[in-house]
Amino acid sequence: MHPILEGVELVAFDLDGTLIDSVPDLAIAVDAALAELDLPVVGEARVRDWVGNGSLVLMERALRHAPPLLSVPGASPAGPSPDGSLPDGLLDRAHQAFLDHYARAPGTHTRLYPGVRECLDGLRARGLPLALVTNKPEAFIAPLLGGLGLADDFALCLGGDSLAEKKPHPAPLLHVASHFAISPAACLMVGDSRHDIAAGKAAGFRTLAVPYGYNHGEPVRDSGPDGVVESLAELV
Repeated sequence: MHPILEGVELVAFDLDGTLIDSVPDLAIAVDAALAELDLPVVGEARVRDWVGNGSLVLMERALRHAPPLLSVPGASPAGPSPDGSLPDGLLDRAHQAFLDHYARAPGTHTRLYPGVRECLDGLRARGLPLALVTNKPEAFIAPLLGGLGLADDFALCLGGDSLAEKKPHPAPLLHVASHFAISPAACLMVGDSRHDIAAGKAAGFRTLAVPYGYNHGEPVRDSGPDGVVESLAELV
């Protein structure tokens, strides 16, 4: 058992970039939404640096990456204005298009990271309740978990729209601790980004980071987690 688990009574996990590599499917949906709006596609590499703050922010970043497009007289501009602002309604249309495309195949190319299955099995064998706290819309959680064989691993799952606030706000983690009647000091948050670590620290959780996920191109160690593991299998 990893030393960080000493005294821990509950473990909460992030999803994208921590348990699963979902960027291939996210990038397909982002590009499909952009193409639907006659905007240039961005590709998987860029999307990998934009994941972590929920689908709305993901699409906002994709739109702001598009080259400024001058408006045609009598028509609404298709992309960002030269000053970087987005035309009214563009983000909402792009976000809905993304949700529609992603819902059709959220897990086709998504895979578990090495060590995840061993970690979850080991923690459950120790009797620890497991929670999932992600900024992904809640509607996508069950299909993804079911397709990857994780449907029975988590006693509680929260998406980015499950509560009024999402990570890096501590509210989802505090909700988890309250739900299980466990002190935050006895809970561990495991994630791949600065938002996971910030949420954990603000909630009074211990924090553990994995370096292989999505953190906007920054080393997650710079966020000051209580520990870092190269593989989640190291936990057990």
